[in-house]
Amino acid sequence: MLSDCIPFRKTNYFSSLICDYLDEKPELKEFYHRFPKLDSFKEQLLEKQKSFPAEHRSVLQRVLLHQYKNVPTSERTKENISLLTKDSTFTITTGHQLNLFTGPLYFLYKIISTINLTEKLKKEHPDNYFVPVYWMATEDHDFDEINYFNFKGKKIQWNHKDGGAVGNFDTEGLDKVFEIFSSEIGSGKNAEQLKTLFRSAYLEHNNLSEATRYLANELFREYGLVIIDADDRELKQLFIPYMEKELEQQVAYQNVLPKAEKLDEKGYNVQVNPREINLFYLSKGLRERIIENEGSYFVNDTEILWSRSELLKELSEFPERFSPNVMMRPLYQEVILPNLCYIGGGGELAYWLELKDYFMAVEIPFPILLLRNSVLIQTQKQAEKIKKLGVSDLELFLKQHELINRKVRQISNIDINFNPQREHLKEQFNGMYELAKKTDVTFMNAVKAQEVKQLKGLDMLEKRLLKAQRLKLRDHVKRLTSIQNELFPNQSLQERNTNFSEMYLEYGENLIPDLIKQLNPLQSGFIVLKL
Repeated sequence: MLSDCIPFRKTNYFSSLICDYLDEKPELKEFYHRFPKLDSFKEQLLEKQKSFPAEHRSVLQRVLLHQYKNVPTSERTKENISLLTKDSTFTITTGHQLNLFTGPLYFLYKIISTINLTEKLKKEHPDNYFVPVYWMATEDHDFDEINYFNFKGKKIQWNHKDGGAVGNFDTEGLDKVFEIFSSEIGSGKNAEQLKTLFRSAYLEHNNLSEATRYLANELFREYGLVIIDADDRELKQLFIPYMEKELEQQVAYQNVLPKAEKLDEKGYNVQVNPREINLFYLSKGLRERIIENEGSYFVNDTEILWSRSELLKELSEFPERFSPNVMMRPLYQEVILPNLCYIGGGGELAYWLELKDYFMAVEIPFPILLLRNSVLIQTQKQAEKIKKLGVSDLELFLKQHELINRKVRQISNIDINFNPQREHLKEQFNGMYELAKKTDVTFMNAVKAQEVKQLKGLDMLEKRLLKAQRLKLRDHVKRLTSIQNELFPNQSLQERNTNFSEMYLEYGENLIPDLIKQLNPLQSGFIVLKL
């Protein structure tokens, strides 16, 4: 098993904001609290320990025991849940949508990064306990983002009536998805295990939240993963004071907007902009924004309307009906969990970087932000093909036309580089410019126009020669494009497209243990694994 590590910036798949954050650029220091290094966790741990109420620990444990009552739970996960009442116990958290059958591969990488970081912290701080947590995004309502998964280039989609929080969706129609999936993966030990996993998760559970919990638990329970569904009355009761402030004082808007504007001024793309009120109202089949207008509050696209006092009464009596949006969800997480670090993808960290002042305003410690592991998996067969083609791991990340042109130039028996001719042409025109200086400006412009025309002509000739050589070397080009398309489906990262089932067919039960052995959550770089 071999691996390579490529700097994120060199892959060209990560934003300048994330690359600059990883490089610890001074201009970004005001947007985060502590950088994700092993020695940063001691202070983070002490800060969280002082501020996290014992009452929250008791509620958290009680809710988790209830949520796990019908789930086959490993001894390690049971122990982790029991440890949460100790003030020496802390969580490391990642979150993810309820993607069908895990969705893209990075679902695995998020959770593996989380598990591995808890192991590192335990070695560094043996007197403390660290629990890996997967936060299910059960209150999400973007069904179109999660109702499918890709398998060997085919989109397998679940057709279901949309509306409301996705965690409450019943599993009707997933039997049709199972039939399609079963016909695609064929037979064999690994295929049968995948079929059993899908059937047990989605055909034997009543809603998407239960199905996803079962699936994630089956994949990671031996590592002590704790899965939380925060769409819970008791947990939201703990969050009432912060939701009240949001409704009355628009705290998120007041603190996040200036931070987002600062990021924009520094030339970074702003991931998410806050709303004046960053809460949704939840009921069956509904999750819509709460909007304030001249002292009255209403739910978007409904006839639900409150006065200020009526809304606060509704919140006090039915906190489960209120749902934080993307701006408030991170705060909700940090209020109910004794959390030290959030592990996410580049897009997630980009909006977390807008939130530090908001956390300071409500006096909740801002967590350490860690970019999850990113991985490109090559089979041994693929690795051998790449070696024969003379392609480096870094070159694989090039855009396809750039990769092809580079390799054609390298292997061609003709020098497809007209730079010497360009330099020679420019020298000739320098003489013409000296002559033109002795005449008038119109002749000078004519010389310039002719130079531009002839340089463009050389560009066209070089492109035609390159095209001709690509045709001559079309077998090599075909093999090159074929292997890159395998590893970068749809000209995008494997981890953002490929479902874990494709890898499980190849590696079976060794897939997750091998990834856990190979991935270091604090290693900064894109990992290329040859499994």
